[in-house]
Amino acid sequence: MKYGLAFIAIIVGSLLTLAMMLQWERPPMASTQLGPRGVGMVLTQNPRTEAILKSKNIAPESDPPAQLSGIKVKDSPDYQNVKVLGDIDVEEFNRLMGAITNWIAPDEGCTYCHNPENMADDSLYTKVVARRMLQMTRQINTMWTPHVQQTGVTCYTCHRGHAVPANIWFKNDGPPHAEGMSASRQGEGLASKSVGMTSLPYDPFTTLLAKGAQIRVDGTEALPTGKPGASIHDTEVTYALMIHMSEALGVNCTFCHNSRQFASWSESRPQRVPAWHGLRMVTDVNETFMASLQGTFPKNRLGPLGDVAKVNCATCHQGVNKPLYGVSMVKDYPELRIPNP
Repeated sequence: MKYGLAFIAIIVGSLLTLAMMLQWERPPMASTQLGPRGVGMVLTQNPRTEAILKSKNIAPESDPPAQLSGIKVKDSPDYQNVKVLGDIDVEEFNRLMGAITNWIAPDEGCTYCHNPENMADDSLYTKVVARRMLQMTRQINTMWTPHVQQTGVTCYTCHRGHAVPANIWFKNDGPPHAEGMSASRQGEGLASKSVGMTSLPYDPFTTLLAKGAQIRVDGTEALPTGKPGASIHDTEVTYALMIHMSEALGVNCTFCHNSRQFASWSESRPQRVPAWHGLRMVTDVNETFMASLQGTFPKNRLGPLGDVAKVNCATCHQGVNKPLYGVSMVKDYPELRIPNP
């Protein structure tokens, strides 16, 4: 009996070891020095993983430019209830609607958002959502150039041919837990994909992707003369968000930070500045646009706590530091920027 249990233990241990080894990344790896020698500023990448990412981040070809009619949508009697994009030529409008269909609902077609009997009808919630998303896209491309630069975004940046983007998030209370003093595990101890399968707090987004959130936790002076920093829990939430960013962009900490002094802006890489603006942009998107659709989405499109879907870094980036490897689709669809007055 004793030997039988020992044999079973060996088999189980071997299977667990094999399962763990299957998660390892086999060499050779590629490394790129990002900063001064001796401070560990090296970006390590797996060429095989990179090949998979490149195959999943291919921008579709743009349609040929529209032959302008000289008539704006708002001035045409053929178009009713156009509350966004009325300032562009009708041919640009038709071309963009075709592109949006392919970017978001290629299988469903126009009827995913429109009533085929009355295209002006707003009875489908998807049309109301699409209108708000167009406003959001225009604002990102016009007001958030410190993050998106001139590359910009289109509907495809997030949707990739699907009605619902692959990377969205809802408020998360986690699984059922004990009451009393054990009521809260502070969102920790449960490996989550949102934070790179670590046991750090699995929902750093509700706390830190909010206006006025203080993400910085690193003190600049030693105690007791320096000001005390954040609590251990707040620090872990920040680390969770940083790991999310690392996973979402397919990079490590030294892509933005100098490992000699993480807090120092003067020693950081230039990429830290657009990353800072990106966090504020995501907050603006969630609070200005997504939250405004709370009463528009049906219950089956809300989260377990009844909140609307929201975005984070992975929604656009999807594993690469520049969405679609930096291919600018908006240059072919300038109507997705707010026009100059």
